[in-house]
Amino acid sequence: MQEKKTLNNKPIGIFDSGFGGLTVMSAVSKLMPNENIIYFGDTAHVPYGTKSKKIVTDFAVEISKFLISKDVKMIVIACNTASAFSLDYLKKIVNIPIIGVIKAGSVLSAQITKNKKIGVIGTEGTIKSKAYEKEIKKYDKNINCFSKACPLFVPLVEEGWCDGKITEDIIKVYIKDLLNKNIDTIILGCTHYPLLKKTIKKVIGDKINIVDSASAVALRVQTLLKEKCMLKKAGKGKYKFFVSDSPEKFKAIGNKFLGNKIQNVKKVK
Repeated sequence: MQEKKTLNNKPIGIFDSGFGGLTVMSAVSKLMPNENIIYFGDTAHVPYGTKSKKIVTDFAVEISKFLISKDVKMIVIACNTASAFSLDYLKKIVNIPIIGVIKAGSVLSAQITKNKKIGVIGTEGTIKSKAYEKEIKKYDKNINCFSKACPLFVPLVEEGWCDGKITEDIIKVYIKDLLNKNIDTIILGCTHYPLLKKTIKKVIGDKINIVDSASAVALRVQTLLKEKCMLKKAGKGKYKFFVSDSPEKFKAIGNKFLGNKIQNVKKVK
């Protein structure tokens, strides 16, 4: 009995290439405020979207080893590129539950589309992998997916340029082709993109559904922990943050995601 209690109190490990995964952490902490969370942002190597599958997988393996050394009970890959490139491999070598962000967003978008035309925006790596399209087709093979890589979106978010005319104009250029496809649903296929959500909404209008994977992933985490009797049921969750570079910048930008919940950030190799 004591062993199960100890397991429940272990933290959830969440990692991303930088700040974007904090949108996932925010959703998880709001849904499960009792849970302890350890977050790792690979700020030395952001963005992942322009890197090769091998390089991203190598980073993901090292980060997973680090989180496991911190005795986490579950790992959440809060990065679309890393989920697309590394999840299947990590499942083979990690002996604790591990989930990515792509499946949850894919299923939700397939459920809400009416005309079976879904747009996907993401990093170059995520779009080239066709990971969202593959997952959506598993749910409904009649759905048409239209994808667009938006490599400037991550730097815009990292610099805090989430609104304004320049950002709006860049979004218009990227999304123009998708709008011409008559999509009724668009997936924000990168965890940085929810910070651009208001500006994206301004560009695409109210008739197109926006699917943000963060809340869908949080529900998946909760379901999995319940199934495995691993939910922490009491006490306020405690959070720890680790980065591979620029801890002060991470703290400054990260608090915009989490509302000044980041007190200490440790840099690790």
